[in-house]
Amino acid sequence: MNLKKLTLSAFFLALGMVLPFLTGQIPQIGSMLLPMHFPAFLCGMICGWQYGAIIGFIMPLLRFALFNMPPIFPTGIAMAFELATYGAISGLLLKKDVTNIKKIYFALIIAMIVGRISWGIVSYILTQINLEIFITSGFISAIPGIIIQLLTIPFIVKIVSKHIK
Repeated sequence: MNLKKLTLSAFFLALGMVLPFLTGQIPQIGSMLLPMHFPAFLCGMICGWQYGAIIGFIMPLLRFALFNMPPIFPTGIAMAFELATYGAISGLLLKKDVTNIKKIYFALIIAMIVGRISWGIVSYILTQINLEIFITSGFISAIPGIIIQLLTIPFIVKIVSKHIK
């Protein structure tokens, strides 16, 4: 086990606990800015898919246990699968090639799509959401957060990865 990756993973988990406080615990703002998504993507890309998947899965469940947010059913459970998918897919696709900005964007965009599909499938299993709710909740209302992620995550990955070698 790599101590540096383990330490960074713990940092990303802690970041996932703290970032949602920036949205003021207002679910509508949180679902627009997606503060827990950032650490899941970063963990997968910087530490590897295994760490990203585990931290992504644990993050919403631990946050519920500590702060009673997000609501565990159905939101927290669906988010656990979504964030685990983000961490796993972004790490698998990037394969530690953090020097190529095109590969970072490719991994990020594919992980975003697959993670949202994962969220939709779990949400459907738990609550029978329909396609309209899936598209609205999963994509349209999340546009501000998606834009912020696309503008910041690739550069954060490049900067952090330069300093952890």
